[in-house]
Amino acid sequence: MFIIEIPRTVLRAQYRLVRLPLDLLEQRVLARMDTEAPARLIFERSLGALDAAAGNVLGDPGLRRSGVALAQRSADRGRAAQLDLQASAQQEQADTQLRAVREEAAEDRSAAHAAKADAVEDAEEEAQRRRVDAAQTAQKRTAAAKRNAEETAAQRKQARENAEAAEIKRIDDAEKNREKTAQAKLADARDKQESAQEQRVQADRIEDLQQAEKRKRQQQN
Repeated sequence: MFIIEIPRTVLRAQYRLVRLPLDLLEQRVLARMDTEAPARLIFERSLGALDAAAGNVLGDPGLRRSGVALAQRSADRGRAAQLDLQASAQQEQADTQLRAVREEAAEDRSAAHAAKADAVEDAEEEAQRRRVDAAQTAQKRTAAAKRNAEETAAQRKQARENAEAAEIKRIDDAEKNREKTAQAKLADARDKQESAQEQRVQADRIEDLQQAEKRKRQQQN
């Protein structure tokens, strides 16, 4: 028997059996991980893609939509996690540069104290100038790193809000579709009731005519 001859209901049941170990893995292992853990994100994206593909093959729009939503949420979380890593790297780089500047300033002060007496005043002035320059440079770099971190946090928040909005819209659309389907079925049922009522009225009329015709023949006989 070819697979295209197998009813889709059987295929859906078989897919649920195949997916059961993945559900157990997600509930018992991945659920304990951070929502932005790489392993969890990869698993959720793969599972979402699998559900979406299965939904297309099995003709199950709900399964396909939930798969697409899961894959999209995982992708959004992955992007947010990447932005966090970038912000942390930038902050660490700024801190390293600040330490290097301070060490350089300290070395300059030591060199100034070790200079000859007639050059002490000039060395102190130079060291002071370098300290001021170093402090200004460090402040600028720290401010830049802070701005980058704030922008990254805002982008991450926006990504999460987009994912939540997409999920809410999916749920609303599904609910609206179910409501439209129910209303259509109700309207169809009403149309059928009205048609049946008309047919009963027509049948009663025909029967009344037949009875009248029968009585008329009896009276003539």
